[in-house]
Amino acid sequence: MSSSSPQARRGNTRQRIQDVALELFAEQGYEKTSLREIAERLEVTKAALYYHFKTKEDIIISAFEDLTRPIDELIDWAERQPRTLEMKREVLRRYSEAMAAGSPLYRFMQENQATMRELSIGETVKRRLFTLVELLRTEDGPLTDQVRCVSALFTLHAGMMFLQHVEGNPEETRQAALEVATDLITQAHQAS
Repeated sequence: MSSSSPQARRGNTRQRIQDVALELFAEQGYEKTSLREIAERLEVTKAALYYHFKTKEDIIISAFEDLTRPIDELIDWAERQPRTLEMKREVLRRYSEAMAAGSPLYRFMQENQATMRELSIGETVKRRLFTLVELLRTEDGPLTDQVRCVSALFTLHAGMMFLQHVEGNPEETRQAALEVATDLITQAHQAS
């Protein structure tokens, strides 16, 4: 399919709508952003926007599904692997990359936590996090090592959400958080 085909253009428009909506939701809040404002920022008519999405929730759910697909694929892969240190390091590396690729979504989630609890995707996020925690946790290790494993996952979240304003570029911050997360998982396995 060439990039000028109708399907490719429709796909690009859909992605542009998602990107602009996430940007506005993060800036103004989900509740305070209207479909009209999204259409205006895109410089399209409201009818053109309705062609792709009927509601704001449709936009956020589609963006969520598209931007978190790598995390679902990662979980599927990890569940079939032995729970080795190498597998856990790979989970952290791939999760960090998936979060970076979906950073507008994670910014939206951080800025709109109350909305996230109300939307159907909030439950999906929670379920994924619990699954990742179980994949990373040392099964029979001491409690301190289990805390290290869980902390490794949340170190990646801290790097994405709470260290955005630290000096340096976002990729350096992501790499630093990944290094700390990897140290935590490694330390948990060395003690076990």
